[in-house]
Amino acid sequence: MTAPPDAGEDAREDAREDAPSGERGETRISDRAVARIVARAAGEVEESGGLGRSLLGVSVPGRRAARTEVRVDGDIVTARVALSVTYPMPVRETARRVRDNVRERVEALTGLTVRQVDVDVAELDQPPARERTVR
Repeated sequence: MTAPPDAGEDAREDAREDAPSGERGETRISDRAVARIVARAAGEVEESGGLGRSLLGVSVPGRRAARTEVRVDGDIVTARVALSVTYPMPVRETARRVRDNVRERVEALTGLTVRQVDVDVAELDQPPARERTVR
């Protein structure tokens, strides 16, 4: 025979939902999770891309995601992104678009405030052969 549900349990659950947000607990978003959001947001800008791969100084096919360093201090995020820009796109304009997109996406997805996004353009990448124009 099972015992009837405890009426006090329902009351405690309702009280938890009505409690002010500061009394309900805490949500922490790791630096690693924010770094992944930053890398993805940087890659969403069409003219930017990941970095080339190399093995013992020799280039190998394929690209890796943009390199990121992120620090979360309370509700404040500072980020550094190293990426490539497709040649001949304007580097300064592309970096500004990456910075704006990273700020927008991190703030929208995490609720954290992005104080600073440093963009390092580590490479200029050639567009794929089919997109190149012949003069």
